[in-house]
Amino acid sequence: MADTYTVERRATVGAAPEQVYEQLVDFHQWVNWSPWEELDPELQRTYSGTDRGVGAVYEWSGNRKAGAGRMEITKAEPSSEVDVALAFLKPFKSTSAVTFTLSPAGDGTEVTWTMVGPTTFMTKVMGIFKSMDSFVGPDMEKGLAKLDAHLSH
Repeated sequence: MADTYTVERRATVGAAPEQVYEQLVDFHQWVNWSPWEELDPELQRTYSGTDRGVGAVYEWSGNRKAGAGRMEITKAEPSSEVDVALAFLKPFKSTSAVTFTLSPAGDGTEVTWTMVGPTTFMTKVMGIFKSMDSFVGPDMEKGLAKLDAHLSH
């Protein structure tokens, strides 16, 4: 098994790159489209650091499905890219680098959502049953569809 995993999904969202970027660069907006927000109606959210952009931090703690973790925006290129350092604390510890790349596509924006992380002992154990792509990919597809629905209303 490889030392790292990469999961990537892309979709065209019916909104301009500037509008998509605004949803990604502000963690307060993620409740509108993140596929994981609905895993726990009692999810505890904490925002710190800057309000948006580089240095913005979002931490969550929830039920067994939602787990607990932390995200921090590490790069924000207006209308083109947002990078996020992702750390899961529960149900198991892992870190990943998440990148959203935005490209104009007709009247909309092609959004490429990439997650890269080390293949830890736990992800190797999980990989016996299910690859990270099949574990996270469907959630990413759902999130991109929700982002499109939210911005195309």
